[in-house]
Amino acid sequence: MAGRIIDLSLLIEDNMPTHKLFQRPVITTHLTHESAKALELGVPGDAMTFQTNFIATLDHVGTHVDAFRHVSPTGASIDEMPLELFIGKAVCLDLRHIPDLGDITLEEIEAAEAAAGVIVDGHIVLLCTGFHNRTYPGLDSVWKNPQLTVEATRWLHARGSRMHGVEGPSTDRPSDNVFAQHRLCRELGISHWEWLVNLELLIGKGEFQFFGVPLRISGGSGSPVRAFAILESPAGAG
Repeated sequence: MAGRIIDLSLLIEDNMPTHKLFQRPVITTHLTHESAKALELGVPGDAMTFQTNFIATLDHVGTHVDAFRHVSPTGASIDEMPLELFIGKAVCLDLRHIPDLGDITLEEIEAAEAAAGVIVDGHIVLLCTGFHNRTYPGLDSVWKNPQLTVEATRWLHARGSRMHGVEGPSTDRPSDNVFAQHRLCRELGISHWEWLVNLELLIGKGEFQFFGVPLRISGGSGSPVRAFAILESPAGAG
């Protein structure tokens, strides 16, 4: 595969930080290679042992995508949403000057688009605020993420962007319970990835391909994803 792959996914760990309303995941060993010996599998002198892990988690933990069902009781569940939504051309906007609990405004996003040198036209738009590197894994990563304003969200939608992505647990500020951005996404029929990481590596890279495909969970309100970007190799590289 041509191009450089940038992993944008948070490591999934036992008891990792989650959104303030959500239970933390539980990850533990189910069977170890040592305990599997008691099953007496394989052949004499060549035992077949294995490890399995138990994972209990909400569908909105770690790097994940919201299904339309998440904010609308009549919205499509994650298994009903077309895969095309989760793959496509993308751009990352540099908003690292936005402070914790700050607003990503229409003016800020327009200026970041100009600096990126890519006109948003149906792109997946990733918003790099530097929030993850500043706060994770401390509790500030749950309580201090910036907010994408409704004006900036309408701007994205008007330019054909049906999906966007942020660092941290939410596109809405955690210090209030209005959820204006999520409610607007419900109205507009768009959605987003949350808790992306390594977005700094995409600043100044222009247009690239983004992949953030969910698990096919029946009735899922969202899903963990392995998000990554593929940057084109420079001309003549290889």
